[in-house]
Amino acid sequence: MTSVWDTRADAVHKGDNLRDISPLIKKTTIDENGFTHYIFSKIMFNNPWYKIPEDELDLFKKFLDGGSRAYPSDGRIPCDVVAGEAREIIARIVDISKDPKHTYFKDACDAIKDGKFSLIRGTLKLYLGKYTSRDWRRKRFTDDLDFWVFKVHLLDHVLREMGWIKNKETGEFEKTIQWTNPDTGEIRHEALCAANNLNQLLDFGAGSYLEGTKLREIFNKKLKRGHDVDLSDIMNVALHNNGLAGKNKEEWNEAWISFEAATNTRNSRITSNIISLCRYSLGTADYLERVSNAIKKYHKKILDNNEYPNEILKKTCRMSIHWMKYLEKNGPDSTRNMIYEFLIEQKDEKLIHAKTLRNFVKKVLKILNSKYEYLKIIFEIENN
Repeated sequence: MTSVWDTRADAVHKGDNLRDISPLIKKTTIDENGFTHYIFSKIMFNNPWYKIPEDELDLFKKFLDGGSRAYPSDGRIPCDVVAGEAREIIARIVDISKDPKHTYFKDACDAIKDGKFSLIRGTLKLYLGKYTSRDWRRKRFTDDLDFWVFKVHLLDHVLREMGWIKNKETGEFEKTIQWTNPDTGEIRHEALCAANNLNQLLDFGAGSYLEGTKLREIFNKKLKRGHDVDLSDIMNVALHNNGLAGKNKEEWNEAWISFEAATNTRNSRITSNIISLCRYSLGTADYLERVSNAIKKYHKKILDNNEYPNEILKKTCRMSIHWMKYLEKNGPDSTRNMIYEFLIEQKDEKLIHAKTLRNFVKKVLKILNSKYEYLKIIFEIENN
């Protein structure tokens, strides 16, 4: 019955088949009603630069140093840096919409009629809309700025005006971006691409074409392509939005249409992606709970000058521009107290995120299993 889902799927790029979605054969059972229960293990995204410590103290230190969890990314430029470029482009279009004498005045007014962030989609839409945690926004990398602008000439004009150069072969605009690595002080240069997805009609598999910039439409594309970066992004939106409160409540609840639509297709690749999303979510939930426990146990160490002398404190603060500025302005003692309060907050937040992920998986599996009830199949993720 494994023809219902793909037991191998693309993890990093199209055609790699690196992800294994095999059930735990020894745990597969058939109940008294004739339903076959396929059980899958929990998993974590592969991160070759970080091995999760078994020791709680090491886990705490890794968290405090900012290295406790990285995110699958499809680029080399920090989203913080790319977001700065996006804001400048969007701000310029907004300025044009306020200048009746400008050639593209009417186009600019029309472009932002649904809000200025409707101009952009994908990773940067998740970033600028703050659909995710601060940790994701700080650690996610990309090489692309994906626009969704029907007034093509307006966008081309603004990009050229701001120093972007059009690549005649790809049709994309490119710009060399410079930033400083906060850990090493190294100055980096990378090429950033800006594309108006309206011009490209990109097929992301399973008949999936880009539709727009709303969260539901972003999820549609990510669920159907299903690379690690896509599933990670969905998961990180999910852990930050429980559907009960917040400014994104309405759009997050609307995004559930993506899961309904995806499961309705009964496409084997999409089913495989949804199973993988649940496995990653529960593996991450367990990890977040471990981090919370480590913080609870060792958070007072930041106040100990022997554990965190000034030089070590300074190194720790490099993980955050905010922390560095705070240290420079207020000195080490005040900074220790500030980080202590941050740790208390994170201890609770990690538990909330873990609980939210587990609830998310329950809802997703309920939708998925309802679509395969006619085949007497139930998908589950192991509890331990």
